[in-house]
Amino acid sequence: MTKQQAVKNGAMGLAGVALVLLLAYGLWKASQPAPEVFQGQMEAHETDIAPKVTARIAQVLVKEGDQVSVGSTLMRTNSPEVTAKLAQATGAQQAAQALSDKAQNGARPQEIEMARLQWQRAQSAAELAQISFKRVDGLAKDGLIAAQKRDEAYANFTTSRDQALTAKAQYELARAGARVEDKAAANAQVQQVSGVVAEVQAAQDETELNSPVAGEVAKVLAKVGELSVQGVAVVTVVDLNDQWVVLNVREDRLQRFAIDTEFEAVLPALGNRQVRFKVFYTAVLPDFATWRATRAGQGFDARTFEVKARPLARIEGARPGMSVLVQ
Repeated sequence: MTKQQAVKNGAMGLAGVALVLLLAYGLWKASQPAPEVFQGQMEAHETDIAPKVTARIAQVLVKEGDQVSVGSTLMRTNSPEVTAKLAQATGAQQAAQALSDKAQNGARPQEIEMARLQWQRAQSAAELAQISFKRVDGLAKDGLIAAQKRDEAYANFTTSRDQALTAKAQYELARAGARVEDKAAANAQVQQVSGVVAEVQAAQDETELNSPVAGEVAKVLAKVGELSVQGVAVVTVVDLNDQWVVLNVREDRLQRFAIDTEFEAVLPALGNRQVRFKVFYTAVLPDFATWRATRAGQGFDARTFEVKARPLARIEGARPGMSVLVQ
C-alpha cells in the first residue's frame, strides 16, 4: 500500500466516524422534548369614560390615537332640561337670599319712623281720651250728666289706651327687627336652595365630558347627534405607561413564575424584542381551565393559574393584545 492510499483510507475513516457521530447527535436531538413555550399577551390599564347626565351629543373633540391629559375635554353635550332646572334653581336661590337679607337687616328706617309716628299719634289720642274721661267722670259725680255718658267716655279712654300700647309694640318690633329664629330659618332656606343650585350646576358641568386620566384614546363610540346615555361608556383611554403581561400557566409549571420572579420574554410584533418581566400577581382560574388527567388513576387534574408580570422598563411601541412568548 502506498503512502497516498494510506492517507486516503485514513480520511475516509475519519469521514465515516464524523458521519456516525452526526447521526448519533441527530438521533439524540430528536429524542429530546421540544422546548416549552408559554404564550401570553400584553395588557395596559384601560379606563371606560361615561357621562353622568343623559344628553344629546353636540361635539366630539377626540379621535382614536389622540393623546389626552387629565382634564382634557372629550366631548360636549346639550341638555335643555338641565339648563331649565338651573335657571329655576337660581331664581329660587335669589328669592331665598332676598328674604334672608330682609330678616337680617330688619325694617327700613322709613318704616321705623312711620311706626314711631303712629305710636305718638295713638299716645296723644289716649291722653286726650283720659282727660275727657276725667271731666265726664267729675260731671257724672255731680249729677250733671247721665251715667251713660260717663261709661262711653271710659270705654273710649280704654280703647285709645290699648291702641297706643299696640302702636308702641309695633314700633319696638320694627326697631328690634326679625327674631333670631326667623333669621335662622331664613339662613337655612338659603343653604337648602344653594344646595339645589350646586347639584344642578354639577349636572350642567357634566354636559362637558372631561378625561379623569391621561393616556391614549383607544376607542371612541360617541357620534354627534346621538343620545349619550348616563353611565354608558363613550370613550376608552389606555395608559400605556401601566403595562403588564398575562400568562396562563399550569400549576406544575407555576414554580417558575413565583411572585417577584423575573423572566425573559420576546415580543414578535416588535421584531422579537427581548424584555425582562417581574411577576407581581398569581391567581387560580375557574374550573373550566383545569387540565384533566387522560386516564383515571393516572396523573392528576392540574389547575391553571393566571400570572401577571410587569416589564422592568416601559416597552416603547407595545400595545394591548400583542403576543408575548416565554421559553
